[in-house]
Amino acid sequence: MRLMIIGQLEGYISAAGKIALQRGAKVIHCEDAEQALGALRNGKGADLVMIDVKQKIGEFITALKEERIHVPVVACGIGSDARSAVKAIQEGAKEYIPLPPDAELIAAVIEAVTEENNNMIAGDPAMKSVVVMADKIAPSEATVLITGESGTGKEVMSRYIHRKSKRVSGPFIAVNCAAIPENLLESELFGHEKGAFTGAVGRRLGKFEEANGGTLLLDEVSEMHPLLQAKLLRAIQEREITRIGSNDAVKVDVRIIATSNRNLEESVNKGEFREDLYFRLNVVNIRLPSLRERKTDLAQLSQFFVDKFSEQNGINKKKISAEAAAKISAHHWRGNIRELENTMHRAVLMSMQNEIEADAVHIAGMAGQAAAAAPATKAPDPSGVSSAESSAVKNEGAVETLVGRTIADVERQMILNTLDHCLGNRTHAANILGISIRTLRNKLAQYRDEGIDIPEA
Repeated sequence: MRLMIIGQLEGYISAAGKIALQRGAKVIHCEDAEQALGALRNGKGADLVMIDVKQKIGEFITALKEERIHVPVVACGIGSDARSAVKAIQEGAKEYIPLPPDAELIAAVIEAVTEENNNMIAGDPAMKSVVVMADKIAPSEATVLITGESGTGKEVMSRYIHRKSKRVSGPFIAVNCAAIPENLLESELFGHEKGAFTGAVGRRLGKFEEANGGTLLLDEVSEMHPLLQAKLLRAIQEREITRIGSNDAVKVDVRIIATSNRNLEESVNKGEFREDLYFRLNVVNIRLPSLRERKTDLAQLSQFFVDKFSEQNGINKKKISAEAAAKISAHHWRGNIRELENTMHRAVLMSMQNEIEADAVHIAGMAGQAAAAAPATKAPDPSGVSSAESSAVKNEGAVETLVGRTIADVERQMILNTLDHCLGNRTHAANILGISIRTLRNKLAQYRDEGIDIPEA
């Protein structure tokens, strides 16, 4: 984890830095916000920024947004000045840390931001074989394509491969190709020169240069525009990039890991993804099994999330009751590990007993699964109404409530309700809706322009 500390903080800065170093973080210190912006533009990336409340936090965060530098900012200050803390939060800081620094508090903030775990839960044979393969190819320089359904842990596996590689001392840089608009992704990857386009107030190094000597993760690479795919192919083949607004090639030394929840071979056949780029990325393919294919890992994963969220919320750790475990095992887990994680987070907060009881495990769609699994030998309805007709009668009014509404209105409600159900996760919502993440992103941008509140992730 890379920590950037901004400000002097009367000597306490070195204490905070030492604590972070002891917790495995790499620390860079900048005198002020302007120097920090320059460092970020020049590839001195950070996973977390700690900034003195005496600095111009609002201006700093605004500058980050304008230059599309995505990094969480935490304010810190000497003493417990409530007004300064509130002002920092209002200006965009995620948290406020009082100084002198508390070792456990610093550790908790670092852990919350990185959310890394060095161990893979892989007791199921389906997952064991995947980890064995990952261990075998990790020390090589081969490009890796990780595929699997949304929520199966593709980024977690990417980090695992990086930690097992010869590049472990180098940076691990992740780029979500689905979350960044097409017109900005090229700049995000390759960087730009000052004045290259409106808003380019200074030279900025892209993720390729930032990842030099380490690993670059191209998350959901299948969502990349075909024109940009050609530039990516050249960068991988030639091991050099050209910043926007420049004619000079820059050599880069990065290992590429790409992920996709789509069938890329089908995308190639449809002309949506370049065949040559597919073969370049698919040197080693690791397919992550769905949670349905690794049922024996359910108990350990569930308990892991219970322990994790109990600690985060200051709640005593609990075991999962047998009834709750049976309920978890019976579910289909369409959203995979991500759905399980969210479910267990709710269970920790809702549980009222000494163990996580079954009633605390609220699983969306469980009732529908139970109905689908009901025996087919049910006695016929004496009224003579078929089960399908009976279902229609019970849902009387479901269609009628749509009468008089426009298709656009119904579509908007469906998209927003699904996004809310997925706790704001765009990729998961798009997968459920059966549309591309790009289509979903464009719809959300349209709704935002119309003044509609969009659920945040």
